[in-house]
Amino acid sequence: MTKRTVIRGGTFLTMAEGAEGTTAFAGTLTMRGDRIEYIGAADVEVAPDDEVIDGAGKLYMPGLVNTHGHAAMSLLRGLKDDVSLQVWLQEYMWPTEAKFTAASVRAGTMLAMLEMLKSGTTTFMDMYDHMDQVAEAVEEAGMRACLNRGVIGLCPEDVQRAKLDEAIRFAKTWNGAADGRITTAMAPHAPYTCPPEFIAKFVEAAHELNLPIHTHMSETAREVEENAAAYGVRPVEHLRRLGVFSRPCLVAHGVHLTDEEIDILAEHGVGVSHNPGSNLKLASGIARVTALRQAGVRVSLGTDSAASNNNLDIFREIRLAALIHKGVSGDPTAVPAGDALRMGTVEGARSLWLNDVGTLEAGMKADVVAIDVTAPHYQPEADLVSHLVYAGSGSDVTDVWANGKRLVRGRRCLTLDEERIVAEANAALRRLKA
Repeated sequence: MTKRTVIRGGTFLTMAEGAEGTTAFAGTLTMRGDRIEYIGAADVEVAPDDEVIDGAGKLYMPGLVNTHGHAAMSLLRGLKDDVSLQVWLQEYMWPTEAKFTAASVRAGTMLAMLEMLKSGTTTFMDMYDHMDQVAEAVEEAGMRACLNRGVIGLCPEDVQRAKLDEAIRFAKTWNGAADGRITTAMAPHAPYTCPPEFIAKFVEAAHELNLPIHTHMSETAREVEENAAAYGVRPVEHLRRLGVFSRPCLVAHGVHLTDEEIDILAEHGVGVSHNPGSNLKLASGIARVTALRQAGVRVSLGTDSAASNNNLDIFREIRLAALIHKGVSGDPTAVPAGDALRMGTVEGARSLWLNDVGTLEAGMKADVVAIDVTAPHYQPEADLVSHLVYAGSGSDVTDVWANGKRLVRGRRCLTLDEERIVAEANAALRRLKA
């Protein structure tokens, strides 16, 4: 029988449905195989071959979920700051990314995964090129990921066809791989980088493969204006007419939305990945998260890339989500701490169409993060959810499990060679600059 892990004497935050999900309690958690076997206030009888962990001084919660990013772009962190999105993309990111090789993508992805794991993220969505390298890296690291070959369609028709074929092949090859830790989606990059007929082909492929769709949408005011000028409608209606919302869909950003557009997203069950750090840094604006949530749109959290953020710590995005919507609305109840934490855990999992991830409950996947709550900023022992959201950070993470496997112990990654990854990332950057 599979060996059991028993965490005793810890404090647990389940993030399950209902108010009790964000109420911390002292108790015990057991994992067997890739699942949580038991979690509750009662202790359990320990068998001789159990791995028993003393949970004193630790808060255990579900692994964080990052619902939008481009992991390989970690190589471009700090390449160019303090410019608008279009300048950042067209003058700095795209010319440098054109030099990326498969080895560059692997080096950047490894660096991103190391950062994510050590700050408590166990699941992420990734859209990029050379995705076989990304999938192999995820398989090696032990993380969970929804991966998609992001495609820019500003190219001749034969190149478009080749890119679409590659996206389809990747999606077929890797969906369900790595013991089910890898899922896939179809990903036309954005309405402003993909002609309408090209997007329609992605929709057709998504139906044929029974896969969801992930894309950028309404990130900047300029993007919205140019879409209306080119096609006569704003991006939401544009994508609706092309059938994108006929598939399960997650859009990144959704910053510039009208009430009518929010209603359309709600009607079609479209999720929005809120990327507050990236959107603030690029001055793209602040998404109408309160209105989205009130309309019933599922809102999750993403970091976008380390090139635009410049970090991949979801705890920072949780804090931003809880703070900025209070500031812009004048309503201190706009996004309560518990709701922000849900956006970074269970809402993120559901946004990636994962129904057995995101909470600590018996039968759920064993994706568990341990937080050191003995630090001064977690004192006095008042409200741990408040402390996590308003005072905590990814640097408080000490231990991480994904799919029941321990990936981080005592702040050291067990599946990734930290020194080698950092050295290879710096070597890859030097090659790009050469």
